[in-house]
Amino acid sequence: MLDVFRGLKNLIKVNYVHIDSTIFRLHYSITVIILIAFSLIVTTRQYVGNPIDCIHTKDIPEDVLNTYCWIHSTYTVISAFKKKVGVEVIQPGIGSSNGALDLKSDDIKVYKYYQWVCFCLFFQAMLFYTPRWLWKSWEGGKIRALIMDLDVGICSEIEKKTKKKLILDYLWQNLKFNNWWAYKYYVCELMALLNVIGQMFFMNKFLGGEFMKFGLDVISYMESDQEDRIDPMIFIFPRMVKCSFFYKYGASGELERHDSLCILPLNVVNEKIYVFLWFWFIILGSLTFLTLIYRLIIILSPRMRVYIMRMRFCLVKKESVDTIVRESKMGDWYLLYMLGENLDSVIFRDIMQEFASRLGGHNYHFRGVQEA
Repeated sequence: MLDVFRGLKNLIKVNYVHIDSTIFRLHYSITVIILIAFSLIVTTRQYVGNPIDCIHTKDIPEDVLNTYCWIHSTYTVISAFKKKVGVEVIQPGIGSSNGALDLKSDDIKVYKYYQWVCFCLFFQAMLFYTPRWLWKSWEGGKIRALIMDLDVGICSEIEKKTKKKLILDYLWQNLKFNNWWAYKYYVCELMALLNVIGQMFFMNKFLGGEFMKFGLDVISYMESDQEDRIDPMIFIFPRMVKCSFFYKYGASGELERHDSLCILPLNVVNEKIYVFLWFWFIILGSLTFLTLIYRLIIILSPRMRVYIMRMRFCLVKKESVDTIVRESKMGDWYLLYMLGENLDSVIFRDIMQEFASRLGGHNYHFRGVQEA
């Protein structure tokens, strides 16, 4: 199994320069790795065996029947799920279709998704990475350029002083011009939330309208008497299905139907994958929604910006934080916050206090000019 995941090691890179939040990183890092790993697992035959094995006859070769049933669709009988296994039916969903040869009966559930699972998982991984790619393009390496290796703080005093002056000059020259830069990041977080919600609906459509309540059905099934309920994992991901092979002619030239039972070993893996994804997407979507509420509060409330800055960076004086938030805009606050996440704490404290002194002195000078 380690061989399967060895190819993912390049995706697991520790980036020491943080340009986004922890929740946002869950989207493009952990979730992307999970989806690509699942995609590789379902395509690795040595761990799941043949994707389909059908009971064949001498008239129909095994490979032909397996290929036909894999390319076309398989089905189960809905009413057979409610019957007692070993007494009325041989397996859940395996029973008489009552002559529904066209598979359009309301009592027939057709399965067409299993050929596309690996492709869909990979496509979903790409969608999860899209907001990250967009933010990297918009951010343009600004944070990495500004920190100038001051995240460690082990350098000479002359070098440290020079780099701090460069950061302060940049902050001063771009004061009140960083709002659009910050809003672009917030848009990317909104895109991440919309992506999670959209993928929930996509998987619901992909699995025939059964995904939205899949996790709840699994929990409900585990808490109830198993004899009174249909196992949702077997209903959506059956282990045994039926397949009708029509294209065989008898001795007199009449079209004959061969009704075969097929085993889908891959569905044992698929059901675990989609149960996990249901819970993961719910958790991820909830955390992202709360993050966006937090962003909205930050945009609307300068007091909250002061409180967060004080709580996160305890070394910075209270008066410095008050001055900076009062004399700057939300985008400047977010840029300073991200610098604080990456810079050495002592160096960041010095930069904040010197920047507050500049802002305070400029404000005092501006008021003196007005009074004169």
